[in-house]
Amino acid sequence: MTTHYLACDFGAESGRLMLGTLKDGQLFLEELHRFPNTPLEDAQHGLHWNIAQLFAEVQKGLKIAGARNLPISSISVDGWGVDYFLLGAEGQILEPTFCYRNERNQRGVDHVFSKVPWEEVYGETGIQFIKFNTLYQLAAETPERLGQATTVLPLGDGFNYLLCGVAKAEASMASTTQIYDPRTVDWSDKLIGAMGWSRDKFADIVPSGTLLGTLRPKLAEASGLGGIDVIATCSHDTGAAVAAVPALGEDWAYLSSGTWSLIGVELSEPIISDQSRELNFTNEIGYGNTVRLLRNVTGLWVVQECRREWEKLGRSYDYATLAQLATDAEPFVSLINPDDDCFFSPDNMLETIEKFCQDTDQPVPASPGAFIRCALESLALLYRRRLSQVAELTGRTLNKLHIVGGGSKNALLNQFAANACDLEVIAGPAEATAIGNVILQAITLGHLPDLDMARQTISDSMDVEIFSPVSDDGWRSAYDRFSALVDR
Repeated sequence: MTTHYLACDFGAESGRLMLGTLKDGQLFLEELHRFPNTPLEDAQHGLHWNIAQLFAEVQKGLKIAGARNLPISSISVDGWGVDYFLLGAEGQILEPTFCYRNERNQRGVDHVFSKVPWEEVYGETGIQFIKFNTLYQLAAETPERLGQATTVLPLGDGFNYLLCGVAKAEASMASTTQIYDPRTVDWSDKLIGAMGWSRDKFADIVPSGTLLGTLRPKLAEASGLGGIDVIATCSHDTGAAVAAVPALGEDWAYLSSGTWSLIGVELSEPIISDQSRELNFTNEIGYGNTVRLLRNVTGLWVVQECRREWEKLGRSYDYATLAQLATDAEPFVSLINPDDDCFFSPDNMLETIEKFCQDTDQPVPASPGAFIRCALESLALLYRRRLSQVAELTGRTLNKLHIVGGGSKNALLNQFAANACDLEVIAGPAEATAIGNVILQAITLGHLPDLDMARQTISDSMDVEIFSPVSDDGWRSAYDRFSALVDR
């Protein structure tokens, strides 16, 4: 039997509509439509998302899919966490839909901590502190806007709502908000009450793999797709990506590598303790109510921003060229802490790296290759630090690191990660988010029996590349230097 599915995947830089096909035990993926995702900015609202344009692009993709005249079973949307829609009384989106990099977040942090101590926030949710978590973003909203809203809906679930008209918060996405209690598997009444918000405004939470409804009639007719099913798979892109990790057993960690990197392990129960709080680890929900114990770390954002600054100067480098320049550069000249606040949203990434090196008495990178090598070596060393902390928290011995997502195509970073962590790295699939989205649709509709079989199907269908560690004193001494930078 051949079955077809649509996966709509939103990333921080672009969105795309993917066609997934299951045939004879093999999974195939095809990109139908890709479009840029560029936030808007104005003096009144700061950074916010162009939701109307994004959904117009989704509708273009639906028409492209419909023109294929295939018996498509279903569609599901996944996207980044923490951002959200506010819906009004008529079900309309109350603009703007703020971007997580909006400068208002600190105001929300201050507001929350004036009501609830950080220790209680973490104890209730098990979610790491990041100042753009939904909890703090909502706390930065004006009372007037919250008063107009009838529904708070996480962003990925918001696009599912636009497709079918059913407003539900899927568990993997709800868990990223820092308003979710993994013990009760529901919104945290304690935090909602402490903030003075109305519990009724928060959309009902549904498990990963919930059939929401069918495509709205106008969309069904305009696209030619008919009333296909709309499914909440894992609306959070990392939840979908981890579902697509082609691994069994417990001796592996995952790294979802992209603009942001998310590194951790899959557990059956959350770990919420003083130690996990001090290490700032998070407990996000995965398919089947599993727990992704992880840390968000800055990923290829540093490289992307360096490239953007060079483009402003009229020096255009593709990623392959930058990787070669970094390969040729001298190792371990300069290191940075990619998780330092200064790298979160700098005006100029190159100048920020230079200043960090100056402030820490290191040579300033002297060439594009030196900048990129500095960034990639530092990322690999950060991965080692985080995996050491995972081992502390779980007591697990890790033998493999599965790297999925777009960053898995960066062979130099993959090798650096293997060397730094002294682990075998299995890189791929690059399209893990869309693949996870597709296979969870297939499980929901009964086309695959369970996640183990789905992961085996992925393993049988997708090419991966293995990187073996090359240990030497350079990486060990570099890790000592890196640890000193982080601990300073």
